Amino acid sequence: MNSRRLCIHPSLSAAPGRNPPLLFVHGGYTHSACWGYHFIPYFQRNGHDCFALDLSGHGDSEGRQRLDTFGLDDFTQDLAQAVNMLEQLPVLIGHSMGALIAQRYLEKGAAAGVALLSSVPPSGTAGTAMRLAFSTPDFPSALTRVLDNDTNEQALEILARVFFSPDTDRRTLARYLPALQTESTRAVIEMLTPSFWSPQIRPAIPALVMGGAEDAVFPPSLLRFTASAWHTQAHIVPGAGHMLMLDPHWETAAKTLLVWLRNVPNR
Repeated sequence: MNSRRLCIHPSLSAAPGRNPPLLFVHGGYTHSACWGYHFIPYFQRNGHDCFALDLSGHGDSEGRQRLDTFGLDDFTQDLAQAVNMLEQLPVLIGHSMGALIAQRYLEKGAAAGVALLSSVPPSGTAGTAMRLAFSTPDFPSALTRVLDNDTNEQALEILARVFFSPDTDRRTLARYLPALQTESTRAVIEMLTPSFWSPQIRPAIPALVMGGAEDAVFPPSLLRFTASAWHTQAHIVPGAGHMLMLDPHWETAAKTLLVWLRNVPNR
């Protein structure tokens, strides 16, 4: 277990105890703040204690100056540490890289359930990197400019095209920029390669796999591989892009998740 100082942001429900707590795990190029705009207030109102983890080097957790030294194993250890800090076994809600981290943690760790949103596919991200290099060659430079606070219209347009649904208002997108940050080069490289899991190491817990119909990062066709590994069906959110928790269609995704949560026992 690591000894890094991790920040877990709690948002407690007014009616605790009836529903399992939720532990949110952010994806790459962002931090825990991405959950605070819509998802956490929504689930807090619906009776769930919510906890949002900043992985090492992200948000308010330790290690920003050495972010590039952290890899997927480090982030998996972070999640194990966070689960151990909670009084009840939580439902894990991971997005993109965070969904991959949740699955790695569950090879040995426990949870009341797991929701995998826009997950990194078992095949890794190399295919996505190649596809974006052909379809949107200016994306890496646009992302760098935005992360460097150079928020010109062209960079925002490219970022919206890749991460959000086509009907995203650019002014709305600007609201979410504080939730973005640079990502670990080591983790990005590690995600390029496929992940191999034995079916025997998957825990028998409720699992939800969900993604956006307009996801330009991990298209719906890739979701079926993750869903198959968890013996479930993928839920596709009409019109939504990659960033389900921030997309204009976030509420449809949240409602789907809430319906699923009603069948997850409080452990």
